[in-house]
Amino acid sequence: MRYSRLFIPTLKEAPADAEAISHKLMVRAGFVRQLAAGLYIYLPLGQRVMQKINEIIREEMNAIGGQEVTMPVLNPAEVWQQTGRWDAIGDEMFRLKDRGGRDMCLAMTHEETMTWLAAHDLRSYRDLPQIWYQIQTKVRDEARPKSGILRTREFTMKDSYSFDCDEAGLDKSYQLHLEAYKKIYSRCGIKFFVVQSDTGMMGGSMAHEYMAPSPAGEDEVALCEGCGYAANVELALSVPKASKSPDWNFEEVATPERRTIDEVTRFLKVTPDLLIKSILVMSDNGPVLALVRGDQMLHEKKLAKLIGPHRPAQKDEVKAALGVPAGFIGPMGHAIRKIADPVLKQGLYAAGANKEGYHVKGVSAEKHLADAEFSDIHVAGAGDACAQCGKELRIERVIEIGNIFKLGTKYSAPLKANYLDENGNEKAIVMGSYGIGPARIAAAAVEQGNDENGIIWPPAIAPYQLLIVPVNVKDRKSMDIAEEMYAALEEKGFEVLMDDRDERAGVKFKDADLIGIPWRIVIGEKNLKEGMVEIKERRNGVVEKVKVEETIEKIAKKLVLEA
Repeated sequence: MRYSRLFIPTLKEAPADAEAISHKLMVRAGFVRQLAAGLYIYLPLGQRVMQKINEIIREEMNAIGGQEVTMPVLNPAEVWQQTGRWDAIGDEMFRLKDRGGRDMCLAMTHEETMTWLAAHDLRSYRDLPQIWYQIQTKVRDEARPKSGILRTREFTMKDSYSFDCDEAGLDKSYQLHLEAYKKIYSRCGIKFFVVQSDTGMMGGSMAHEYMAPSPAGEDEVALCEGCGYAANVELALSVPKASKSPDWNFEEVATPERRTIDEVTRFLKVTPDLLIKSILVMSDNGPVLALVRGDQMLHEKKLAKLIGPHRPAQKDEVKAALGVPAGFIGPMGHAIRKIADPVLKQGLYAAGANKEGYHVKGVSAEKHLADAEFSDIHVAGAGDACAQCGKELRIERVIEIGNIFKLGTKYSAPLKANYLDENGNEKAIVMGSYGIGPARIAAAAVEQGNDENGIIWPPAIAPYQLLIVPVNVKDRKSMDIAEEMYAALEEKGFEVLMDDRDERAGVKFKDADLIGIPWRIVIGEKNLKEGMVEIKERRNGVVEKVKVEETIEKIAKKLVLEA
């Protein structure tokens, strides 16, 4: 392709609202344009990247027996109502009525429609197993679309679904996807972790996420270098470092107007890990007192698994339930359900005295938390010990680029996706669901591959493999050599872009660095006088001078090695 014919609207400045590196660079380099909040147009370079990612996905999905289908984006409400998700999902689902007044929605995901198809066409154990997949548009009314193509309202997703006779079959299908996803991300050239995750609204018995490390990520994972334990912080178990508590006697201490952890620790001249944070929440079954160490954060999802949906208590609710103002709550003496983090089993702590203006020292689990349940309800933090091997955990910010779920019969049972086994008994099909975000792969690649000059694409998903830059297009010799190389390399099957613009060399080089094509051949009059051209690798900036007649063979070898 010739640069002069290709639509590459590069910009000198990034959008004012862009925060993520991938957002800034993909807009500046002419890969995408924003139509509205969370809605993006993929320009020719961006479309080529997406097509390459999708082709890698297709190859690996086909390799495990996947069959590609396409589901409609517009769905009738009935299938979502049968699974209960029509009501369970909130405002993030786009809902509408057709001209006949029937409730419809734009699909955020396709478990319901895939299961509907299975219910109609999979009849016998002889029809199983099956793996169906699609690369299709999804729509989600994100409350805060941001970070460019990382968090949008309309996006393309590869979702696949496995259908098996039993849990053993699901285990095999799950493992196939687990390994296929590793191959996909490795081929796309990005760094990633596989971590345990929460099943969330998808439901099911097990889930893993694929996470690409990046400061732009909205998730965090806990990682152990010792045993390889990796989990989303929404699920991660950890053992906080033990506190070195003073030899306190149980006694009241006046703490007038000191309510927060910071205020009390400053006043008592102790560190936050020597306090108990008492948090009253309101659940469907009444108030619950959650107890964590003062230097910890309460993990809302871990607590929700124990008590169900809940919310923080208001000040008047605290007073009504416990008879004490917020800020002075202690764990002692309340006839309500209490859940304490296990770290509180050891040592002595200070806590609220259940009396306005006072705290107490010398609180112990043995004497004062005897009626509490103990369960891990803290957010894992850097420096905590791994719950499996005891080595120190580190926390890393990441982009979620894929997930896999063991759904079991969560969808097949309500949608009556059943089959007849060898004995003629009707059983529910056992399902798995597996998603990949191609745009998130592209964004993660930019987040991980960039410098002060622009994007550094992994070779497998770069829009072109090679950029030929004749410095002066008015120099006949330069252009003849450029045209010859361009034709020869295209004939060999390589993807070549030639910058045939009549622009200054500095403009061409800046644009070349910005769009990030892996290899560059620079043809300049000065080097040609010596019969040489330059080959430059974008990734490391290394420049090699080669003879004109040897250039095609040398660059072809480099491109083949990267393919």
